Amino acid sequence: MPLDYRPLGRTGLSVSSISLGTMTWGEQNTEAEGHAQLDRALDFGINLIDTAENYAIPPRAETQGATERIIGTWLKARGTRDKIVLASKVSGPSDRTYLRKDGAPPRLDRKNIVEAVEGSLARLQTDYLDLYQIHWPSRQVPLFGGGSHAPVLGTDPDEVSIEETLGVLGDLVKAGKIRHIGLSNETAWGLSRFLHLAETQGLPRVASVQNAYNLLNRTYEEGLSEFHPREDVGLLAYSPLAQGFLSGKYRNGARPEGARVTLFNRADRYTKPGAAEAVEDYLEIARDFGLDPAQLAIAFVTSRPFVTSNIIGATKPDQLEADLQSVDLRITPEIEARLNAVFQLRGSPAP
Repeated sequence: MPLDYRPLGRTGLSVSSISLGTMTWGEQNTEAEGHAQLDRALDFGINLIDTAENYAIPPRAETQGATERIIGTWLKARGTRDKIVLASKVSGPSDRTYLRKDGAPPRLDRKNIVEAVEGSLARLQTDYLDLYQIHWPSRQVPLFGGGSHAPVLGTDPDEVSIEETLGVLGDLVKAGKIRHIGLSNETAWGLSRFLHLAETQGLPRVASVQNAYNLLNRTYEEGLSEFHPREDVGLLAYSPLAQGFLSGKYRNGARPEGARVTLFNRADRYTKPGAAEAVEDYLEIARDFGLDPAQLAIAFVTSRPFVTSNIIGATKPDQLEADLQSVDLRITPEIEARLNAVFQLRGSPAP
């Protein structure tokens, strides 16, 4: 299917069905390499660029904000601000005290959100963000594959209420700092609460949810996908390659030189019991149909009716090019049936 453009919620904006993720810039990628990726993406027709105050990844004080700065120098050099939909994120609660000037743990309250927005705008060298997303909730919920263990769930007396967070974002919309808002790593309850408050209190309406979604993790389908046809809130899907595992490059415990898992040993989410077996099954489907497994995995995500945009990311030019060419791969009924048969057997081993 060709690169197409889809409505971003009810914002009136349309975004490309594939978007460019940037989290490796400033860590695995240089400024020049980030600029080259942006040039290629824009030339290909991509208009949605996604970043975060927390990037580069893995997060550390020495590289925090580097990704936004790289995008900012590209925007200044190319004069392309009006050609893209620029999305960034404010961090939820964590122990990353380096994110804030006073060295306090970040929270989703007025002080923190205003400081985060101003910092992102300065690094990005722009006056406004088209989409500003809450990177993860203030609430105690399962995050980044951590599992829904009982101690993780429930209420936290220190959490910032959704009402307070949304009120601050509403003021930033009125001030012209941000145009629209989105959520990330969110649950169905959280999204429904944000929508309810927007409707009843005249606050900004959520345009999108950015959650992990791939062949190893189809949990978004279980509750959140229904918000697309009923509430016009679609998915900005991240990790369509399951951190590269669906490409097959980590088969049988392989750790290629320079790969993210090799460099940073951050593979817990995609090395859970059953994940390796599911990867083998999907690789077999790609072989049977004569397809590149990475392109198959990306094309599957892009083809889902509830996906607004599929966020790809690459550290090398050939990887980026291969990911872009996934638009030419059509998920036929035969391929769909094979993929669903594996899902029926394996489920989502890496939520």
